[in-house]
Amino acid sequence: MLRRRCRPAPVLAGLFVLALLAVLLPPAAVSDTAAAGTSRARPVPLTELTVVSEQVAFGLQRPVALTGLPDGRMLIAEKTGTVRSYHPSTGLAAKPVLDLTARVDTSDNERGLLGITPAPDFTRTGMLYVAYTSLPAGTLTLARVPLGAPGRLQVLLTQAHAEYGNHNGGQVAFDRDGYLYWSLGDGGHANDPFKAGQDLGTLLGKIVRINVNRTCGGKPYCVPADNPFVGKRGARPEIWVYGLRNPWRFSVDPVDNSLWIGDVGQGLVEEINHIRPWQRGANLGWSCREGTPVFDPEQCRPGVRYTDPVFEYPHFMTDGCSVTGGVVYRGSATPEAWGTYVASDYCSTRAYAVRPKPTGGYETAEIGNFPIQPTAIDRDVHGELYVLSDLPGWLSRVRFQRVQPASGGGVAGR
Repeated sequence: MLRRRCRPAPVLAGLFVLALLAVLLPPAAVSDTAAAGTSRARPVPLTELTVVSEQVAFGLQRPVALTGLPDGRMLIAEKTGTVRSYHPSTGLAAKPVLDLTARVDTSDNERGLLGITPAPDFTRTGMLYVAYTSLPAGTLTLARVPLGAPGRLQVLLTQAHAEYGNHNGGQVAFDRDGYLYWSLGDGGHANDPFKAGQDLGTLLGKIVRINVNRTCGGKPYCVPADNPFVGKRGARPEIWVYGLRNPWRFSVDPVDNSLWIGDVGQGLVEEINHIRPWQRGANLGWSCREGTPVFDPEQCRPGVRYTDPVFEYPHFMTDGCSVTGGVVYRGSATPEAWGTYVASDYCSTRAYAVRPKPTGGYETAEIGNFPIQPTAIDRDVHGELYVLSDLPGWLSRVRFQRVQPASGGGVAGR
């Protein structure tokens, strides 16, 4: 959205390990870990990969968020407040599986139902976690609701956001420890009008991390004790990282529990950040900086350490306007792409690949194009990729292909 080959002997042992993981880890983590066991081919250079897309569903209304379920379905959030279901065997279901339109404020292009993810115990509970802008004033809202039971929705956390309709963030995702993350934009308009990015006293311009399996102090969640700002005077303890403009899409890599964040830039650059668990509390720079360039010197503070993006690209060279953060590929169909993070841009549709180097730093490249107006990229239960297209209302399956090395290098990164 706009400013968006095994030997017989070890088999039993392997099955035992996966069964144990099914008890200890969330469903998504189990599937990704299983895929890991079959995806140990040596990764090829990113310049030898390309993405190809196959449209598998159409007729969606402003699809903006995507998530996989343990039973193989994909859930698709539509901006208006409805959730649709797609299964590779049966296609797109005609009727929504959840309708939250009575609660959702869609008065601006960027307001609406923005994020959706299943609980780690979804198979047992059927519980979803959703993020949306709520009526009547566009309040950023994090809630949980059983699939198909909108009347049982429970609001968990809110942040006022009345003045402007843009920069709402909206991604929700669980890590492998069962903690829930939620992204919020800086309050909207332009130039960080509330100076929220560097203000630890507000949730605007942040990604928060909470424990939704417990209640504390009258709140329907607890703040994990290892959150970086617990006990810091004047700081919201829910904050995990800060200095963000509009982190429309981020994801958690289930292998190392790191965050990959696509943060929408103002008018100069788009950026992707990679935050590992030991980097909790990282300051990503907005609005002192936009990517690595200084944006507003008055918001820069002496002695403050800013965490650089691992990849950024300029608008004027790429026709980009709004980065759509993606996910790390953890499927088994293309072992050579294992561990590759893929993202795109709402305007240019370029497919960007980023991968950490074993020796340090990051390898980056352009690897083709996604379908028009990509709003979300996510994995199914097998770790394979899908992408949504906004106004056309498409769902497409994404695959990697091996190509011959091209002359020249990829897109510059860091």
